[in-house]
Amino acid sequence: YQRRVRGVNASMFRHALPLRPLRAMTAATRRCSSYQPVTAFTEDECMMRDAAASFAREEVAPRVKVMDESSTMDPELIQNMFASGLMGIEVPLELDGTGANFTSACLCIEEIAKVDPAVSVCVDVHNTVVNNTLSLWGSEDLKKEWLPQLATSTMGSFCLSEAGSGCDAFSLATTAVASPDGGDYVLNGSKMWITNAEHAGLFLVFANVDPDASPKYKGITCFAVPAGTPGLTVGAKEDKLGIRASSTCPVILEDVKVPRSAVLGEVGHGYKYAIGILNEGRIGIGAQMVGLAQGAFESTLPYMWERKQFGQSIGDFQVMSHQFADVALEIEAARLLVYNAARLKENGMPFVKEAAMAKLKASLVAEQTASKCIEWMGGIGFMRDYPAEKFFRDCKVGQIYEGTSNIQRETIGKMIAAEYK
Repeated sequence: YQRRVRGVNASMFRHALPLRPLRAMTAATRRCSSYQPVTAFTEDECMMRDAAASFAREEVAPRVKVMDESSTMDPELIQNMFASGLMGIEVPLELDGTGANFTSACLCIEEIAKVDPAVSVCVDVHNTVVNNTLSLWGSEDLKKEWLPQLATSTMGSFCLSEAGSGCDAFSLATTAVASPDGGDYVLNGSKMWITNAEHAGLFLVFANVDPDASPKYKGITCFAVPAGTPGLTVGAKEDKLGIRASSTCPVILEDVKVPRSAVLGEVGHGYKYAIGILNEGRIGIGAQMVGLAQGAFESTLPYMWERKQFGQSIGDFQVMSHQFADVALEIEAARLLVYNAARLKENGMPFVKEAAMAKLKASLVAEQTASKCIEWMGGIGFMRDYPAEKFFRDCKVGQIYEGTSNIQRETIGKMIAAEYK
């Protein structure tokens, strides 16, 4: 050590720790360290992950092609998702849920997306957005009435977006007019691109009780509206590029009367709830995109050693192995961002920037991976006989829903600026 520093200006080391205490501190740090990788999961989390993977292989995989071509979700599959506990992952056991944590939900979403991202987004939105909104802000009566149903039999939809309010979600035009005594509200408006709407038994509808408020979003309120309520109509399914088995429909509200007890949380605080839950939901979408990328990668790689050109497997060419390494690197980077954000959320730590990073990175990686998989397979990858083309169609929506990529960049940029200004 002395030989190494001889001749160096001694003033550089005036404030350095002596070598002996430094060694002791390092040893102590090693002994007391409780660090765990963000992808080190508990036994319960691993059980949930493995159960979801098994469900995806046995229940989802045989149905993927037919559901995609017909743009329908098999009703029997929906029943099986409820029966397996996949639709109430974070709902407490006493309310008939699975009683697992947020990371478990992300693991399930990822595993199902490896097989079919359309089924994965159905599970994702129902758990991370609908169930959690009700759990966080619903009254005790609403939770007791609806959470057992949402965990065991009833699909839910989150109705925020409108034709004129996509990224600018809080410029929504749907209104909620209170009765003179305040005991009821009458809802009018139209919602667009609502996931799971075709099968939903409960709609969480965001409407403005005070369109003249300044700022306007101060009047936004969330209402729990059961399917079958007079005046609520689900429109025809959209004919989508990807995730075709997942229903995406308009929801029309014409003089829909709901009681004051249908309000989630406080009147006028719906904008806060929407922001909060979508920050969580972005982690779920990140998990879906990681699963999609991993599924595309795993379904493509075996073919790389089956297909031979110039006397050898195409996977043995150095230029190909380098591309495999690059894509695997990007998938793992996205996965680490997703589960780091999930752990931050679970531990009550700030996670908004990390959630935006996770969704942004994972959605970009999903597109990159799906595109590369088609290229690697060549002409056969462009055919519908193999899953690569479906993963490619499914991936693009990851850069659109629950906040576009540019919205994620805006969020990240603002938070960075706040740190350094």
